[in-house]
Amino acid sequence: MAGPIKVLIVDDSTFMRKALEGMLSSDPRVTVAGVARNGEEAIQKVMELRPSVVTLDVEMPGMNGIEALRRIMETCPVPVLMVSSLTTQGAKDTIKALELGAVDFLPKQLDGIATNITTIQHELIGKVIAAAQSAGKLKRRTGAGSVASMPQATRTVLSSRTIVGTRGHRAVAIGCSTGGPQALIEVLPLLPADFPAGVLIVQHMPKYFTQPFAERLNQLCKIEVREAKAGDVISPGVALIGPAGLHMRVVRRIATQIEVALSDDTRGHSHVPSVDVLMESVAEVYGERAVGVILTGMGHDGAQGMKAIKGAKGRTIAQDEATCVVYGMPKAVVDGGYAEKVVGLPMIAGEIVNMV
Repeated sequence: MAGPIKVLIVDDSTFMRKALEGMLSSDPRVTVAGVARNGEEAIQKVMELRPSVVTLDVEMPGMNGIEALRRIMETCPVPVLMVSSLTTQGAKDTIKALELGAVDFLPKQLDGIATNITTIQHELIGKVIAAAQSAGKLKRRTGAGSVASMPQATRTVLSSRTIVGTRGHRAVAIGCSTGGPQALIEVLPLLPADFPAGVLIVQHMPKYFTQPFAERLNQLCKIEVREAKAGDVISPGVALIGPAGLHMRVVRRIATQIEVALSDDTRGHSHVPSVDVLMESVAEVYGERAVGVILTGMGHDGAQGMKAIKGAKGRTIAQDEATCVVYGMPKAVVDGGYAEKVVGLPMIAGEIVNMV
């Protein structure tokens, strides 16, 4: 990328503006182009400064971050990183922001000690750099969200009536990170209500966020979507999202029943939940009846899991570079030779149905 990444910081808190500016200015690849105190000022400065990335507070007086984001995506699309409070309402607002086109989000880790905000510095810089790299893939949003604004032909729900039956149920394991919420919002609603496989999803998210995200997906989808709980039985037409802070595995309890097991053992994994942990268990339990899908995201979580599924003679799909917000996780899978199919996001749901 030529030149430094220009960031516009939008927050009504003087402390937060200074804290974010200090953290971002510590990296030579980033420069703070300006600051704004509210949504109205944010829209004006986006037009004036043409920043590479905007960090946008969700909760502000007057025009809040959600409305400001909506206006920005309609008039002058730019990669936006939401800065959200770690509360249930903050999580719901952030999910809405991701649906409206925000690239990613960063939770404010403020638990009474002001200096704790500096713990997000490394993550903040990484996400700003990733957001800047997604600039060429943004689209103007003129509708309420990505599903609502899809062409009719694209969002027609697929049918499973012609699927050839196989012995025993299959399982589809999906892993994603940055850009994943938008990708899942475009893929899962296309699966039919009678989808004949269980779906297990690991989306890298902090606590408070996975349940509201599951609830939102459930509103959009024909299949049932919910946050996973220990002991949940893997069932056709049900998608389970791994809860933040816990690894999700599948285990066979009896010959005909496979269940979810949750663990807070974080040893050896930088992400909790981990896509690798989920997929390796799916490969072990389902074997050739497993389907692995890696969508957009930073890093390489999921590469070993996809290797395990392919080694068990299961099927594997990776999202292509052109439609990824961040081509990190899929690239690791493709470079490792673990992807049977590499396709654009609009084709993912169809490939899943074909494989099942």
